[in-house]
Amino acid sequence: MRKLPIGIQSFEIIRKDEYIYVDKTEYIWNLINKGRAYFLSRPRRFGKSLLLSTIEAYFKGKKDLFAGLYIEGHESSEKCPWKEYPILHFDFTGGDYNAEKGLTNVLSNILNLVEDRYFIERDEKLDLPIRFSNLIEKLREKTGESVVVLVDEYDKPLLDTMTDNPDMEMKNRRTLKNFFAVLKKQDKNIRFVFITGVTKFSKVSIFSDLNQLEDISLDESASALCGLTKEELENDFAPEINEIAGENGISFTACVEELKKNYDGYHFGEDLIDVYNPFSILNALKKKSFDRFWFETGTPTFLVKLLVKSGMPVQNFSDGIIISKDQLMTPGEEATDNLIQFFYQSGYLTILKFDKKFREFTLAFPNEEVKYGFYEALIPTVNASYTAKMGTGQFSASRMIHFLENADVDDFMTMLQELLASIPYYEGKAPENEQQWRNILFAVFSILGQFVSAEIHSAMGRSDSVLENQKYIYIFEFKQDKTAEEALKQIDDKGYAKPYLASEKTVKKIGANFSTEQGTIDKWVIEGVE
Repeated sequence: MRKLPIGIQSFEIIRKDEYIYVDKTEYIWNLINKGRAYFLSRPRRFGKSLLLSTIEAYFKGKKDLFAGLYIEGHESSEKCPWKEYPILHFDFTGGDYNAEKGLTNVLSNILNLVEDRYFIERDEKLDLPIRFSNLIEKLREKTGESVVVLVDEYDKPLLDTMTDNPDMEMKNRRTLKNFFAVLKKQDKNIRFVFITGVTKFSKVSIFSDLNQLEDISLDESASALCGLTKEELENDFAPEINEIAGENGISFTACVEELKKNYDGYHFGEDLIDVYNPFSILNALKKKSFDRFWFETGTPTFLVKLLVKSGMPVQNFSDGIIISKDQLMTPGEEATDNLIQFFYQSGYLTILKFDKKFREFTLAFPNEEVKYGFYEALIPTVNASYTAKMGTGQFSASRMIHFLENADVDDFMTMLQELLASIPYYEGKAPENEQQWRNILFAVFSILGQFVSAEIHSAMGRSDSVLENQKYIYIFEFKQDKTAEEALKQIDDKGYAKPYLASEKTVKKIGANFSTEQGTIDKWVIEGVE
């Protein structure tokens, strides 16, 4: 049995303990030899920490760890021979950044460790930026080598405080700005800089002052730097794919298609190279199932809240959102200045296509894990009281499917009515609530579409949606502040039932009205098709 490196972010542990390692060292070698300072944005759980650990092992001169990898054959190069450099590795994945001194404690502890390792006298009375600057100079003097600076998840202190503790976020932002401003001043003493994060904050000094920092987030050279390509999946994990295929009673080819449907679809550049989510793939192969592993590690509650507040139709996420390349690449003063950019960088949207003529990207959900996981997160986030009373996600979906299988349309509509009634009004603004009920309806019908045939149109703008199971075909039409009868009449007037008249299944038409005053569906009418 081979060992899958789930949750292991240490390159040294993976290599020494003989876990499977997908060779990414060619990308690393090219980056090291073609530049000096980089920034890479990737979603969480995409291997950024392992990437930095691999770079660190290289600059520590740990040649034995690279045996059999691409980089081994280049270690004697005059440009970059094996040798050890002093390294400052800032890892922000841990820490309580809502605490008053949470960020400064993390920074101070890292400086302490390096000072101790190189027997450098410590002066904790100095401000952190001055200590940092002095340490870089002393490391250069003591070792005779330039310093390597690696920064993992630089933006976590900001993301952790962004929505619920804005005052602390601003304090953390100032701390990061002042601390990393040192890198520009110390450029002559630095050999290599690599910084990772989810998004860009324009007023953090890393981006506003460090001019030489190259953003490779959308570069072809880095498209597959993190994550797995189809070739890597099939070549490096063939035995595990055979095992999960056997466990689920499907062929190798069908298993690859299932993995692709659920975990592939990420594109990080104009070249549109397909990239699989590595965390989900490793978990699926180990547990021999196709669950939503990435989504389960952190429901994006704050992202959903931002989406709800924006009033954006969630249907756009499925149909595609057009955004210019400049918009996608340019950081705002806040991570949420460009909400679509933030959803892309966080991994909930990806590049579907690129229009070279107009320099525009079309963004959409990358795969079913993200699509259905996001819709299921939307319902409890907006409908807290409904969640407490009824439950959501698979549980509510299973009840709704049961109602449809038994033609209990009234029970189905009653559940929808209760769900919509639980949507809170924001500052008494009914128009904002109207978009929310449309978003909830779209999410519900999309979730049900996993289990039954579903046709969902225009975010309930036209509102005609069709659900089909083995016995029944249900045609839905929703109106707002009109009557259920008018909704039913539109089904007839528009001929929505005509495509199903020849079917042997029972066809039912459901017209319903959403009352803004009541904040939910106030009436529905059900009629069969003769």
